[in-house]
Amino acid sequence: MAFAAPVVDAGAVAAPSPDKTIVKKVDEHYNHLNSLRARYVEHYAGMGMDRTESGMLELAKPGRMRWAYDKPVGKVFVLDGKYAWSYTPGDAQVERVAAKKLDDLRSPLRFLLGHTQLAKELEGMIVEPAGAGFKISGVPKGMGQRVRLLSLLVDGMGQIQKMKLEEIDGAVTEFSFSEMKENLPVAAKDFVFVVPDGVGVVDGLPPV
Repeated sequence: MAFAAPVVDAGAVAAPSPDKTIVKKVDEHYNHLNSLRARYVEHYAGMGMDRTESGMLELAKPGRMRWAYDKPVGKVFVLDGKYAWSYTPGDAQVERVAAKKLDDLRSPLRFLLGHTQLAKELEGMIVEPAGAGFKISGVPKGMGQRVRLLSLLVDGMGQIQKMKLEEIDGAVTEFSFSEMKENLPVAAKDFVFVVPDGVGVVDGLPPV
């Protein structure tokens, strides 16, 4: 008895997996982003410390970011595209690190400032449902000696709501973002750090 061969539609294309779909949304969302302004809350627990800080974040392409803290008042972290500057009022020195050597826990956000490809930025990437959104996790490229895992909580549109970094030594840093406004005009002066009078500059150590 002969059986008819199943009919295959040559034009049919398999639907992308949910994992690939949400990662693509994140990539596309930030690849079309020129600037971002948001409030953030930063919580750090480790090395005998437990602290919460907050402020306003500005990101702008190419490769610029400014974290202006209101808790503690006046603390600032600026990435001007060439150097990262970190300063807290009252300190005797400003720390400066070349952008290409930056090993700060905020540095994973730098991949939002270029051509985003999460699959290339996160080694061992895993995607899983998380509430109404998704959690994307992996080890940031080049930070494996310090970070055990980076987790991004994203909504269904691909916007990052939270970021969690778990370090090799057990310390955990979490950032949550709110009041996000995208593609607003930015002022170049916001990404220029002026060393305060009487304050020295020390070059930070490169990653170990």
